Amino acid sequence: MRLFDVHAHLTHPDLLPDVDAVLTRAAAAGVGSIVVNGLNPADNEAVRALAARHPIVRPAFGLYPVDAVLPEMLAEGVDYPRDGVDPVPWEAAVAWVADHVDECVAVGEIGLDGYWVPDTFWARQEAAFRALVQLALDADKPIIIHTRKREQRAMEVLVEMGARRVDWHCFGGKVKLGQQIAALPGQYLSIPANARKNEAFLKLVDTLPKDRILLETDCPYLSPERGTRNEPANVAHTVAVMAERWRWPEHDVAARLSENFEALFGFAP
Repeated sequence: MRLFDVHAHLTHPDLLPDVDAVLTRAAAAGVGSIVVNGLNPADNEAVRALAARHPIVRPAFGLYPVDAVLPEMLAEGVDYPRDGVDPVPWEAAVAWVADHVDECVAVGEIGLDGYWVPDTFWARQEAAFRALVQLALDADKPIIIHTRKREQRAMEVLVEMGARRVDWHCFGGKVKLGQQIAALPGQYLSIPANARKNEAFLKLVDTLPKDRILLETDCPYLSPERGTRNEPANVAHTVAVMAERWRWPEHDVAARLSENFEALFGFAP
């Protein structure tokens, strides 16, 4: 049974120089599909190029919620500790995704962020989010969500717009809200590879419906071992955690999660 990673950043500078070896290790661990999420037009281009070279890479094109309002934030002197990002108006970023949406397996990552983004920019951020959700709906593509401190509002927008093919990546809201989301049609939550050391993720593993759970790494972040670089092969650690918590054989866990992946994306991992 093939494993998968629905949220990876293989274009990150910590991974891209070593990407061939990273992908070899992923395949050796049984990973058949890695959904690499783009953050902005430049990163989307890098994801696109990587997918053209490696069939295991499944491209997702998106706009990171902070990047959606970064030009305005920088103009107002708001500090954001991420280097190397070329600020692009969200309208141009959405236009890029629209031009290439037929080439991707999902629109993501997209969403709402209230951690880094002051509330004065929320309306513009939501406008970008809504445009990208509508683009995904029109193209019949799954949506991969990043949200921080605005989980409730993101859920409200998705329900209002009728989105029914959604993965919530690295869900950081309250467990009760995660359970409410999982009860909605076509909504999944992906569990990172550091789940064993995170009580909130363990509660999600224990309480979410098993047919609404997916695997992710968010690599190079959220490694099973603190201080080490994460990579897609580590989804196998999460399968082991789920097998222990559910008291299932690992093969049965992998089979259940593979079915979930296919239900969302329309193809087997």
